[in-house]
Amino acid sequence: MNKEFNKGLLLAGFGSFWWGFFGVLYFKYITFIGYIELVVHRCLWTTFTLILTTFFFSKWDIFFKIIKSKQNLVYLFMSGFLIFMNWGVWIYAIATNRIIDASFGYFIMPILSVLLGYIFFKEKLNNKRIFSITLVILSILYLIFVSLKSLPWVGILVALSWGFYNLVRKKVNVDTDIGLLIESLFILPIAIGAFYLIAVNGYNDFSLSNTPMMLIILLAGPMTVIPLFLYVRGVELCGLGPTGMIFYITPTLQFLLGFFYYDEVFSFNKLVSFILIWIAVIIYLRDLYETN
Repeated sequence: MNKEFNKGLLLAGFGSFWWGFFGVLYFKYITFIGYIELVVHRCLWTTFTLILTTFFFSKWDIFFKIIKSKQNLVYLFMSGFLIFMNWGVWIYAIATNRIIDASFGYFIMPILSVLLGYIFFKEKLNNKRIFSITLVILSILYLIFVSLKSLPWVGILVALSWGFYNLVRKKVNVDTDIGLLIESLFILPIAIGAFYLIAVNGYNDFSLSNTPMMLIILLAGPMTVIPLFLYVRGVELCGLGPTGMIFYITPTLQFLLGFFYYDEVFSFNKLVSFILIWIAVIIYLRDLYETN
């Protein structure tokens, strides 16, 4: 059991590291193609990659079982819209030098999910979690009160889209990769239509005549799917509590890259807000540790 648990921690840790480090470096590198085209390619090649993995792991029976239920399709259509929003806002943040703001969203997302669980599923809250939620709300209100210009709306949208995504996905009992495949298939017509308009107007950087660039852009699929598989496998082996703590590797690395490597502006007001968030995170992680 300890061996499996440790393996789970390692996989979840590497998945979180991938999201926070390799993911930022890769998507930042190819933002020169424009964040709209980048979102489109992420949708296209994530779908393609998941089709390949579904063949590889022989999961088409699960796929067809899920799509037979109209209720599942409605929920996955909703979650598909939310994941599309999350990808779009996050890539916009990467392309416009708002990586720190995006990290803000991923710091508060797990705590926001606790609040959503209480509101929609009547999940119990203890005093520590109530205090963590209060600090998150205070940090946002502080930025609104001080200056709307410094409000990390990108991070708030990232947190809300991902938090509600997880909320909707709780309604569907399906493997994460199969669920994401169905969601991606809902998004696919929009992505294909957008790519067609980009190509017709001559704005596309993806071209069969430029093989190296084509291969780099194709990596958007594996760069999305690989850390997902690693993290989900980690959850399976060691549970949600430990992996919930490990997940904070992602926003921490995003913040460090944004501040130290990409030299993003970090105002005093944002520092105050982040201090409140970090205190909330420490309290939340302490509670996770004690309850798991």
